[in-house]
Amino acid sequence: MFYQLMSVTGAILVLIGFGALQMGKLDRHDRWFNVLNLVGSLLLGAVAVHDRRWGFIGLEFIWAAFSVPPLFQKKTA
Repeated sequence: MFYQLMSVTGAILVLIGFGALQMGKLDRHDRWFNVLNLVGSLLLGAVAVHDRRWGFIGLEFIWAAFSVPPLFQKKTA
């Protein structure tokens, strides 16, 4: 049950970020977009590790890695 909750929460966070991007509420450089992707993908990655799903482990941790650099870049006005 715990891992189900983690996976649903992770998926919701990623989908909130994606939905906000598609609706023009966030852009790909926005801190919130990248935080949602980072936390969501880390949760999904942890579940993938628990389930030993190698394809999803790679996908989620690479997805998380792509979300980190924009968090440390200065946003230009």
